[in-house]
Order: sequence, then structure tokens, then C-alpha cells
Amino acid sequence: MGDHIYNVLFLCTHNSARSVIAECIINRVGMGKFRGFSAGSSPRGQINRYALDLLRNQNYDISTLRSKSWDDFAEPGAPQMDFVFTVCDDAANEVCPIWPGQPMTAHWGLPDPSVAEGSEAEKRYAFAETHRMLYQRIGIFVNLPLASLDKLAVQKRLDDIGQVQSGNEEGKVA
Repeated sequence: MGDHIYNVLFLCTHNSARSVIAECIINRVGMGKFRGFSAGSSPRGQINRYALDLLRNQNYDISTLRSKSWDDFAEPGAPQMDFVFTVCDDAANEVCPIWPGQPMTAHWGLPDPSVAEGSEAEKRYAFAETHRMLYQRIGIFVNLPLASLDKLAVQKRLDDIGQVQSGNEEGKVA
């Protein structure tokens, strides 16, 4: 793993919330080292309004966001991915396309905030929690010393990051 910009694809079934939030986070915190993308196996065709509100309120660039199929990234001419992360359980259980370049993969499953019930505040809280957990995991990931780790060590750390659940764990990865 050299000193180039790593392409990272976040997958979720509908590409309307978790994967889009992850794309925005990595494009901000990994700027200059990582380039984020998101897609879904069955894209909804639009980004969830609560996800858009959250991202807009935190000053993320949402101008190029769209709900798209993971097939877009398996076609000739698509950016070659270095890492592919599933962020929902449905996508993790689906048969993914064959990604050119054989990227490293891991499952970083999170609860779906778009199915949260309750008041407006409770729904917004579910999206804020999703952002917090993804921000924590992505923060750990972008700070891994990728150039000095062998592929097996990187894979172990990616899998460990997927187990980080709360702020109480302080982002510790073995």
C-alpha cells in the first residue's frame, strides 16, 4: 500500500443514508489520502431527507450526492477501489459484483436510521448516532499506517474497526 489516494466504496442496499453519510465523512476526514464513494444493490433513487439535513447542517458538500447502483463501480472505466465496506446487514449478505483490482473488504454494519420510529427529534437522533459511529470508525481507518502494514494486518484491523460500537471503546483497535 503506497502513497497514493485510496478509493473507498461504502455499500448499503438503498444507498440513501448510511453509505452516503460514510462517503461524505471519508471525503472530509481523509481528504488528500482517501476518496469516498457510495452505492447500493437496490438504490432508492433519492437520498433520505434526514441524511441530507444532517450532512447539510454539518457543512458537508452534498452537491454531487445521488443514490446509485453498485453496478456503476463494476463497469469498465469506473474508479478502481482499494477498499469496499458494507455498512448494512442486507448488503453484507448479498452477492456483490466482482470488483476490479480485488479491493480489501470488511463489514461495518450499523442499524438503519431510516427505520427509526418516534418523534422528529428521535428520528434525527438516529441519524446523528449513525454519523457518530461512522465518523469514529472512519477516523480510525484513515489513521491506520497502511504503508507499513502487510495485507493480513490491514484486513484484521478493518474487521476490528467494524466491531467498534460506542464512544466508550475510545476507538481502540488491536
